[in-house]
Amino acid sequence: MTRLTTDAPTGSQRIPPHSIEAEQAVLGGLLLDNSTFESMADLVAVDDFYISNHREIFRAISTLADRGVAFDIVTLRDHINSDPEADRPGHIEYLKELLANTPSTANIESYARLIRERAKLRRIITTCEDIYQSAQRPEGRSAAELIEDAECSVLRLVTTSQKRGGPTGVSQLLTRAKEKIDARSKSANTISGLSSGFGDLDRKIDGFQPADLIIVAGRPSMGKTSFAMNLVENAVLQGEKPVLVYSLEMPGESLIFRMLASLGRVELTKLRSGRLEDNDWPRLSSAIDLLNDQKLFIDDTSGISPSEMRSRTRRIVRQHGEPALIMVDYLQLMQIPGATGKNRTSEISEISRSLKALAKEFNCPVVALSQLNRSLEQRPDKRPLNSDLRESGAIEQDADVIMFVYRDEIYHPDTKFKGTAEIIIGKHREGPTGFCRLNFLNEFTRFENLVPGTHDFTDLEIGIEGIVDEHPRFGRLTASQLASLNKLVKGSNPRSKTRRAPSRPKK
Repeated sequence: MTRLTTDAPTGSQRIPPHSIEAEQAVLGGLLLDNSTFESMADLVAVDDFYISNHREIFRAISTLADRGVAFDIVTLRDHINSDPEADRPGHIEYLKELLANTPSTANIESYARLIRERAKLRRIITTCEDIYQSAQRPEGRSAAELIEDAECSVLRLVTTSQKRGGPTGVSQLLTRAKEKIDARSKSANTISGLSSGFGDLDRKIDGFQPADLIIVAGRPSMGKTSFAMNLVENAVLQGEKPVLVYSLEMPGESLIFRMLASLGRVELTKLRSGRLEDNDWPRLSSAIDLLNDQKLFIDDTSGISPSEMRSRTRRIVRQHGEPALIMVDYLQLMQIPGATGKNRTSEISEISRSLKALAKEFNCPVVALSQLNRSLEQRPDKRPLNSDLRESGAIEQDADVIMFVYRDEIYHPDTKFKGTAEIIIGKHREGPTGFCRLNFLNEFTRFENLVPGTHDFTDLEIGIEGIVDEHPRFGRLTASQLASLNKLVKGSNPRSKTRRAPSRPKK
């Protein structure tokens, strides 16, 4: 066959992985049978070809196919030679040889997969070389920054190497649907998704579904962070999967204080000041035991970017498995590298899309907090609407569920709904909208079911054994954690017959 112009290194340089024969077989097969292009387009791309001439030929084939023009030796030669940016490999002799040396298209898909596999190996080599060069010439960047950049580079490599999608037949989709229906019909759980911990809310949204983006929004002081952290608490207590919290506004220590106040029913102001009463110490100790050794990870880096969030999540996944839930507080504080801030709406759109992509990649619900516009304060009815989301267009479009936290007592101190909050479901892609009402214990930063006994374990008179029987989600707690939960149940319920005597821990 005619000698080709290649990109292969010369001399002592190592030649990157490639297969000239496979590339020639694919191009020859396409010339032999134009109808094979559709399957090839799903398997290989222009950049997957190692030889520059082959890239030009495949690019020309793709262009002609997109235009609906048949491609053969003549049309390819004319198209390539008319392209001012092409390297002009379209001499008719080489195209003839490609066609003559390809007897059939029988193994063309196998050759295409080989081309793509070699391309992946070359990208791995290129990425490693770039990381090596960055470490050799850091140009003022710290080792931590270089590691972060390296993780982002590897993440991009993984993303570009993922299998290209395509249409799926209805038969295969029906099989998957039937399997899910069968599994859910046999499950003891009354909901299909991750429980929020609030019975009324679960019944309306069927729990948090994998790959869903859930937006939780509210005006300041409504309790949206408290509500989100209660969701985190419930997710942590439900199983062995890790739960990740990206807190861009509050330090991780503050979030832990809130969780201890909520789970232990100890006033947050007492925890912050350290002025606990004697009967607070046992509840605090039980709350600490309950959280200890749980797979909860809090990252309080300010201004984190979507790519950094993905790389850090991947690190947790490698070490601890797929997450049960990811919480972001809050999305308007995320940053896009290189963005000037002049078009904030465009930046928020990219952040919103990245959070939805995060949920899909790790197949878990992502709960993201969002701000609301001040304009709603001018309305007589200050209950939020979807349009009140700040930079709302993309957020409303990308979200699967939008929930608003509204407490009427913030605007009307004498309201009959004092001590409660409305969780308004403004959007539910897979079901109805509406609202549910929860109790809000401000001193404990804790939301609870309005009706006792629906997942609210702190208001039940039954012991921990009854709770575990009724709610299998607690079954993965250790014996010591179950004991701690039992202490909280009995110690926080004034009607409970069994009370633990107050005791201050020994110093």
